[in-house]
Order: sequence, then structure tokens, then C-alpha cells
Amino acid sequence: MQHISRVTRSKQQARSAYNKLSRWYDLMAGDFERKPRKAAIQPLAPSTGESIPEIGCDTSQAIVKMAEIVGQSGKIFGIDISNGMLAFTQTRVRKTNLHDQVTLLCGDGMQLPISAGYFDGILISFTLELFDSPEIPLVLAECKRCLRTGGRISIVGLSRVQPNFMTGLYEWLHRKLPLFFDCRPIFMQHSLKTTGFYAHSVIDLSMMGLKAELVLAINQASTKYINRSDDQLG
Repeated sequence: MQHISRVTRSKQQARSAYNKLSRWYDLMAGDFERKPRKAAIQPLAPSTGESIPEIGCDTSQAIVKMAEIVGQSGKIFGIDISNGMLAFTQTRVRKTNLHDQVTLLCGDGMQLPISAGYFDGILISFTLELFDSPEIPLVLAECKRCLRTGGRISIVGLSRVQPNFMTGLYEWLHRKLPLFFDCRPIFMQHSLKTTGFYAHSVIDLSMMGLKAELVLAINQASTKYINRSDDQLG
């Protein structure tokens, strides 16, 4: 397993940075992340009555869409470390008729305030790679604890598999400007496997030349890896 860069900024620095960015986040990263974030909902396949969180919900691009799908009998949770991001999300949700089925929680993905086996699925979009290397398995272990048997987890993020020039450039920027480029490419499939998840499908993405992956994994020991496909975004 090749080395991945570490995340050196503190949680307080991350919270402060995203509180400041929350008002402008959609302008800065919204278009870049919107299409792969939307793509991550499709394999997760939310259905009526299900309970699903987005960990690192940013400004609610996926929250509203999933709330529409699960309906009044379902529940969507937005979990984020940034109060600013959650305030922006709350404002957007209030403009819809979906506020009764959306709950927003300020918290850390390593300590989810949810009982074991509660969730039917989990969405993580461009968030897992924000955690430092020793924290990634802790986040995934929490996800596994909170998922019911057979529950799904859909993760989209930057990939360190078969790095290209853009991967190297992004990692260089991460090392030089860690507070601004605070995430970095990771080995998502390996992290899921070592935590006890089994990959159901993997889609390779290209975002303006930057490599990413969309992985759907199942919280069920008998599930085997069955499919891999390629896609190009951006």
C-alpha cells in the first residue's frame, strides 16, 4: 500500500475554515462536486421510509434530494462539523416542505450520536478524505456500527489508486497549503475492506483530470465484490 498524505490541520481549524466558507461554498466547490455527489445517490438507492444520513453534508445538495425520495415516513440526517454549513443547510431545507423529515446534527464522523443498526444507508461525499489517516478506519467503524445488517454505504471521493499528474499536483498543493487544500486522495476500497465492508460496485471518475472513485459497499459479511465500471465526469 502506497503512502497517502496526512491531514495536519486540527478539527477546530477545519470547523473555523468551513464556517467562513459556508456562505460561498456552492460558488467555490458546488459545481465541481454536484455531479459526482448526485451520482453517489443513485447506487445508494434510497427508498420510502428509510433513514439515511449524509456525513459531511456541506450545503445540503444531497439532503433535499434524498428527503424527497424517502418521503414523510423516512428520515434524512445531515451531519457536519461546521455550524455554518448546517445553518446554510437549514435555511435551504426550510424553503421546502421537507423540514419535518430532515434532522441536522453538528458532530464528528468518528462519534455519531446514533444507536447501533439505526441507519438503512449512509452517504459520504468528498468528506472521508478530510480525515487524517488514523481517523479514516474510526469513521468507517462508526458507520458500520450505525448501519443495519445489509445496510449500504455510498462514498465518493478523491482516489490515490493509479495516481496521475493531477493527483501529484493536488497532493503537492495539499502539502504546501494544508488549510486551503485540506483533503487529499486516499485508498477508499482498502479502507472499507479493512473495516469489514465489502465493495458491491466501484465506478472510476475523472473530475477535470483529477481521479476519484464512487464505491458502494454493503454491511454484510457474505456480500462479495461483483462489479466495476468506469465513468468520466467533467
